[in-house]
Order: sequence, then structure tokens, then C-alpha cells
Amino acid sequence: MTKRNTYSYLSQSDIAIQIERLVQAIEQHDSPAFRFRQTRTGYERIEETRLSRYFIHIRQMMDLFEDRVEYRYSEHLRAFREACQDIGLERHPDGPVCLNERGTAWLDHHHSMNVLVARILQLTRERWYLRRKDDLRLQAKKQEIRVCDYSDAVVDRYSRTNIIRLDLYYRAEAQARLRVEHVFDDLDRMIAEHERNPIFDHLTGYICAVEQGEDRGYHIHAAYFFNGNEVRGDVYKAQQIGELWGRITRGEGHFNSCNHDKEKYGDECGIGIIQRNDRTIRRNVHKAMRYLVKDAQHLRLRPEGSRGVRMGMLR
Repeated sequence: MTKRNTYSYLSQSDIAIQIERLVQAIEQHDSPAFRFRQTRTGYERIEETRLSRYFIHIRQMMDLFEDRVEYRYSEHLRAFREACQDIGLERHPDGPVCLNERGTAWLDHHHSMNVLVARILQLTRERWYLRRKDDLRLQAKKQEIRVCDYSDAVVDRYSRTNIIRLDLYYRAEAQARLRVEHVFDDLDRMIAEHERNPIFDHLTGYICAVEQGEDRGYHIHAAYFFNGNEVRGDVYKAQQIGELWGRITRGEGHFNSCNHDKEKYGDECGIGIIQRNDRTIRRNVHKAMRYLVKDAQHLRLRPEGSRGVRMGMLR
């Protein structure tokens, strides 16, 4: 087997996604982590399988769960964590190892990974795992309905509403050490500014959703609603909010403003100045709001008790 030297330290977000990919690959392929061939001299030759590459970061995968912060995990992370606990996986200089089936001797790292794969596969077939995936899909549908109903209620308040759509990101160098609880802390600081910062004068509502993408890591999708009779310049307002995000994150955050490029949405644009009586445009507003809570960028872990989607109070 060719020895790999491609190990690199991954961010918390990236390692969580690596665990998700591993568990999904185990579900889809009837394959061990490694295969073994007997050579003529009596030694075992280790051969890689389609799963082998996922174990480059196995130490970091285990470290993800060695934290004092209490998290709520996705079904993939929970299956991985429980499998490690069930087989008694322990750290070893050559890579994590576990005892044999009789508990009388330690297996080597590669055989231990096969035991781990077998246990993960068993867990992915249990009812709690299968049911949780369905529960998450149902929850995502309910969230879509909630944000659409909320946006309707806010837009109905005034004859005109100015809708600002922002994606709030972190710079790549910050993502490397970013933890999900830090994102929630920054979001709390951002929401606190709604009550005291003049940028948010005439704010009538907001929706903020903490998300996790494979390319951008942790980030926040946000929509802000202003009384359109008082706040006209949507591009300028988006710029103000984005710059505030940069200050809240101490320069580690940056933003993308959908309002700066409204033309690309054409007839489907659901942001900027929205007339209350223009019912045909509401489906465009709904489409913009549903994007905030799309299931593809769900959080794989979050601090226990935290809410991934925040919405303002309806007055």
C-alpha cells in the first residue's frame, strides 16, 4: 500500500462534513475500510478500498467529540460517535485501535477501522437513524412555511417594504479556527445591535439562519425588512449592515449583498422595494426567504439549546 502524506489540519466545520461523508459512503457501499491479502511470505498486504481515503483525518474526527461544549449532533455525527464508543476506540501512535471481538488483544489500526465501519453500518440501519433523516426533512419544510408566513406578515404592515438580503461569511483564515459556538455568539451581538444602532431605524422584521456549507464553512443567511416609506436605498442599507458585520467579527467577517446585484434575478426578484398590494411578487419574496433555510446547508452540530433560525417579533 502506498503511504499517504496528505494529512492537514481541518476546521471544525470541515471535519464534521468529513464525518458525514464517511457515514454516507458506508451506507452506500458494502466495503471495508481496508482489505488484506496474504503474501507468499505469510505477511498481510494492506489494500485500500473506496472508503480508505476518509480515514486520513480519523484522529481529528475523534477529537471533534472531545470538547467541553455540549453539542447537538446530526444523525451522521451521532452514528460515528456512538460507533467509536461501542467498539472502545482508543488513541494509538499508529492510529486509533480497538480490542478484538473477545476483548483479549488489541487489533492494529487498519483492522480496527474495519470494525468501526461494520459498527457504523449497523447503526445506520437502526430506526432512530432512519427516522431522524425524515424528521429533518419535515422540519425543513415547516421552516420554509414559517419564513414565508413571517415575510407575508411583515410586508403587510406598510404600503412599501424594503427587503435586504445578505450572506454573512468569515474569511478563510478565520474559518480554520472557527467554532460553531463563535458564530452563534457573533449572531447574538448582531441581533443586540438591532435595538441600539441607528442602522436599524425603521426595522420591521428580520430572519437570520446559521448555515454550514462545504465551500464556505459556517455562515449566516440574513434578510432584513425595513419600512419602505422611510428607508429607500436598499444597496446602501445592505452595505451598512455588511460593514457592521465586519466590525462585530473584528475584521474576520465579510459579506455578500444580493441587493447589489438584483438584476440577475430578473422577473423573479423578491428583494428591494416591495409594494404591499403587488400580490404577484409575493412568490418571489417567498423564494428568496426559502433559500435562507434550505436543507442542503444544515448544521451538522450546534450548541445544545441554540436555535439555528432566528426571526424578529411581529408587532
